[in-house]
Amino acid sequence: MSELPVREYEAAGGVVARDGKVLLLWRPARDEIRLPKGHVEPGESREATALRETREEGGVAHPRIAAELGRQQVEFDHDGIHWIRQESYFLMTLDDAEPFPRSPEDAAEFAPFWVSLADAETLLSFPTEREFLRRARAALGSQ
Repeated sequence: MSELPVREYEAAGGVVARDGKVLLLWRPARDEIRLPKGHVEPGESREATALRETREEGGVAHPRIAAELGRQQVEFDHDGIHWIRQESYFLMTLDDAEPFPRSPEDAAEFAPFWVSLADAETLLSFPTEREFLRRARAALGSQ
């Protein structure tokens, strides 16, 4: 039995909370509900990646990191490759609701929406993202 080739990478994202709500992304092509997150580019910090991806995918201009929520390793097989991803998330707030102009690609791939912190966990598609949401709720003092 042959083993799949292994690829590793880092990703970082944000749990953006404002007025008791959290920013989620619907990804229609995969019918997934996600948090904003993306690949850490060479020379880019995890924090910078999280902020960039939150702006690009979530369409919010001024996210601000309030706390680090930690890291987790996620492993999965996709297209004949075994992927190992180190995920980092940060609790973020917004000082204003100014929109960020999204690229046509991001606008086609992600539909951002706001939902109550209490309801968000049941909507998220992946266990790791649900865990980071729980951490964000704890950091905010939410039940």
